[in-house]
Amino acid sequence: MKSLMGKIGWLTVALLGASAVGGIALNRGESINAIWFITAAACVFAIAYRFYAAWIAAKVLVLDETRATPAERFDNGRDFVPTNKWIVFGHHFAAIAGPGPLIGPTLAAQFGYLPGTLWILVGAVLGGCVQDMVTLFFSMRRDGRSLGQMARDELGPVGGFAALIGTFAIMIILIAVLGLVVVNAMKHSPWATSTVAATIPIAMIVGLYMRNIRPGRVLEGSLLGVILLLLAVVSGGWVDHNATLRALFDHEGLPLAWGVIAYGFAAAILPVWLLLAPRDYLSTFMKLGTVILLAIAIAILQPEIKMPALTQFIDGTGPIFGGTLFPFVFITIACGAISGFHALIASGTTPKLLANERDIRMIGYGGMALESFVAIMALIAATVLEPGVYFAINSPAGIVGKEAAAAVATISSWGFPVSVEQMNALARQMGETTLFARTGGAPSLAVGMASIFGNAFGNGMLALWYHFAIMFEAVFILTTLDAGTRVGRFMLQDMLGNFWPKLGQTSWMPSVILTSGIVVGAWGYFLYIGVIDPNGGVNLLWPLFGIANQMLAAIALCVGTGILIKSGKLKHAWITGVPLAWLVLVTTAAAWEKIFSSDIRVGFLAAANNMAAKLAAGVLPPEKAAVAPQLIFNQHLDAWLTMFFIVVLWVIVFDMLRVSARHIAGKPVRPLTESPHIPSRLVEDYVRD
Repeated sequence: MKSLMGKIGWLTVALLGASAVGGIALNRGESINAIWFITAAACVFAIAYRFYAAWIAAKVLVLDETRATPAERFDNGRDFVPTNKWIVFGHHFAAIAGPGPLIGPTLAAQFGYLPGTLWILVGAVLGGCVQDMVTLFFSMRRDGRSLGQMARDELGPVGGFAALIGTFAIMIILIAVLGLVVVNAMKHSPWATSTVAATIPIAMIVGLYMRNIRPGRVLEGSLLGVILLLLAVVSGGWVDHNATLRALFDHEGLPLAWGVIAYGFAAAILPVWLLLAPRDYLSTFMKLGTVILLAIAIAILQPEIKMPALTQFIDGTGPIFGGTLFPFVFITIACGAISGFHALIASGTTPKLLANERDIRMIGYGGMALESFVAIMALIAATVLEPGVYFAINSPAGIVGKEAAAAVATISSWGFPVSVEQMNALARQMGETTLFARTGGAPSLAVGMASIFGNAFGNGMLALWYHFAIMFEAVFILTTLDAGTRVGRFMLQDMLGNFWPKLGQTSWMPSVILTSGIVVGAWGYFLYIGVIDPNGGVNLLWPLFGIANQMLAAIALCVGTGILIKSGKLKHAWITGVPLAWLVLVTTAAAWEKIFSSDIRVGFLAAANNMAAKLAAGVLPPEKAAVAPQLIFNQHLDAWLTMFFIVVLWVIVFDMLRVSARHIAGKPVRPLTESPHIPSRLVEDYVRD
């Protein structure tokens, strides 16, 4: 009877999910309620986790809960520590949930709500969740080795070297875009800037509290941090209304960029317990709490989606970024569907903490499913706005015009009416001086979240909700930015250690300072070129971010596919092979267009040549002519970087195919590097603080 009721229950979930997805996909013109998006996501992810993930765990990976994990075998109290699965889940989610699931869906909404929704659901279930779970499993079976190291061990020196260099270069691009999103969110917003600035000392206070004042009191420290964060949001309003304090926090993008660069360097060299660890704790509470609150607000309010299913901008003429629906929706929404950055975490800290293999499914597949649910929330928050308001916030001044009247005229001509008075009133409600041309996705997402919270819980606190949302996004982003900087430093130290072993010692302070400076200087440069870009930097850096991130995911799937084939599981290699083939197609097509397209809003080289011609003809305004040489160089640099990334990807793909073909043909290949089976001595409910 219990089995029958279970089957009926899951059949009901499947039918409800199919109805919700079908309603979203087949809707034509009539309004659709946001509750259907939540229903579709919850049902699809629940079905996928219960059946697809369970099948992969049992039949493909064959998880063994009696096997000792690296955390148990190498327990040293520092890097390898057997940890409660819920604590590991919190750490893993905090590390992977950066700006991607928030910003990507928001930007991709220029195509309409339908493409992004379908890609998030399908991409996560078949691609992102599988990549995270498989990478985590193979890293744990190989003593917690990194993705690049696994590539070198399993494929050989050529593919392995390409993977090491490629992952480091891609990491630099990813961190730069994180910084750009933070800068655009804080630009000329004293409330947001003061609130974000306050999160740094708050994290350090919590770190000192948990280490020196009340050691091990994680819940106490987290409660203290959450209270201080909420006070920071409220005090940001006081700063905004005080003329003297307001002037201290009202800045252009460039000074803010220097501040973010300085923060990144400090975070890379300070002890991990002082900044990174407490920020992880705080961000996990803030992230999950806010997402749950947003879901409750949507369930209470049940807002209508204002954005059409498809807009006219699927042809590549979109104002937020250039490029057609295929392939650019699949690289604009990266982290919400599949993210290569996750592979660095799944083969980094997480496999060194898990105490039992049975938890791989929950943390690898389940953690990514939860992030994809966040992406659906972000898409809802962006699309419940009036389309005219959405485009007024996200369209750069270089596209729609610098003056408010010109911007609203341009946007209204697209069929999305908006007025100056409407935008000014909205800015006043949000506690901002203006919301025009606030590119990057973060401000419009904050406006959408504030509107939902305000309508559900009271419109009297819209400004407070808006700046709470800005802080929420910043906590998401800065956690990934500082963690990514430290991981980048580790990667660089590993590479330099091959030439001078002393540089490979992560505790040697001269090496720490040198490598941190190189990493921060590298991503800081790309942040700088994004800030000085007159189009807001998003059109320049986000496509490069998406291409690089998806290429990193393809590298992870390459390694996973190769190991599955070498393990004698050719018939199951499709679980990574199918998403790998799709990502190779998408990233190659996107890279080709970004390099060679004749459209100046898409092709890096076309944009550089167009600007060079205008500069030579003397038709550029003085302020644009002053930065034109730098922008021309940046476009050429982006083109060469994209070309480098695509070459790296194809080198690894061909190396994986070569090794797989040799194995299938019975020819000698590098042996599997899986560690031998050692029985676990840990009891089932083992917990370590």
